[in-house]
Amino acid sequence: MQENSMPLPPKTCSVDRLVTLPEDVEKVLKGIKTATRRNGRYADIGETMELKNKKFRIDNVYKQKLGELTDDDANREGYDSLAAYKEAILSIHPGMPWLPEMEVWVHEFSAQG
Repeated sequence: MQENSMPLPPKTCSVDRLVTLPEDVEKVLKGIKTATRRNGRYADIGETMELKNKKFRIDNVYKQKLGELTDDDANREGYDSLAAYKEAILSIHPGMPWLPEMEVWVHEFSAQG
């Protein structure tokens, strides 16, 4: 986990849009998925996301290059391996290239209460 010490730029979307795919929602609710990556910043550290009446705290937000992702990162996304995560992302976003230098926003979260 990287520590975010720089001020964050304005959000590009709202926290309620952070996790929307039904299969991802289920992974979060089961504790399998504890992070999600987006092209924009959807949440502030300390903000709360609610999925099916369960609350999750945003613990950290930082940028990461796709080429820096590891199997551990993919596990936090709810996948068995980086290859499985990459395959899933590219199937969700047809035509999107997987560019190692492309930066995404990592949002890490944990269940509350």
